[in-house]
Amino acid sequence: MPRKQNNIHYLYKTTCNVTGRYYIGMHSTINLEDGYLGSGKRLRYSIRKHGEENHIKEILEFFETRELLVEAEKKAITPDMIDDNNCMNLQLGGGGGFSSEEHRLKANKSSRESFKKRLNEDEEFRKSFIEHKRDHFKKLWGSGKFRNNKNFLGKKHTPETKLKMSESSKGVGTGKTNSQYGTMWITKDGLNKKIKKEVLPDYEQQGWVKGRC
Repeated sequence: MPRKQNNIHYLYKTTCNVTGRYYIGMHSTINLEDGYLGSGKRLRYSIRKHGEENHIKEILEFFETRELLVEAEKKAITPDMIDDNNCMNLQLGGGGGFSSEEHRLKANKSSRESFKKRLNEDEEFRKSFIEHKRDHFKKLWGSGKFRNNKNFLGKKHTPETKLKMSESSKGVGTGKTNSQYGTMWITKDGLNKKIKKEVLPDYEQQGWVKGRC
């Protein structure tokens, strides 16, 4: 039986009720009730964090063809909109990519900062990430990619190279350059959370205490 072709094309806007941030996109489907909220990277993170129930999608306009929809999205998502902090779109409409090299670097930096923040504050996410990395390196080791690397076998670093390596590593990972700087563990009812020290009073009012189980 041949697959049905998508015959409903529309431009939509999904807004997070918690943060007020929004995402604009296009969707083609055969079912208006398919539950689609969007596929943007920041939007997916927002849905994971706040839940689907806190995201509202509104259809902005219908189009007869996918081609017309693509053109409409190009006009709808502008560089000024992407620069808006409340906008979760990372790319221009119609799959046009980043608006500039500056925008690409800004988006990459924002993604890295969001990842580091979640890694520091979300215990379950951190455990899942570490487990994933551990499994990944186990597979690499099992495949022999580490053990069979003989490019440096029998060689030694020169004194000059050792000195350069030592100088380049000074101060790295210490003080404010350490990702854990200014953070601490707190616990409540068997749950652990890492927070910034300055927000400790707020958590203490909720029954959290210093340390972790």
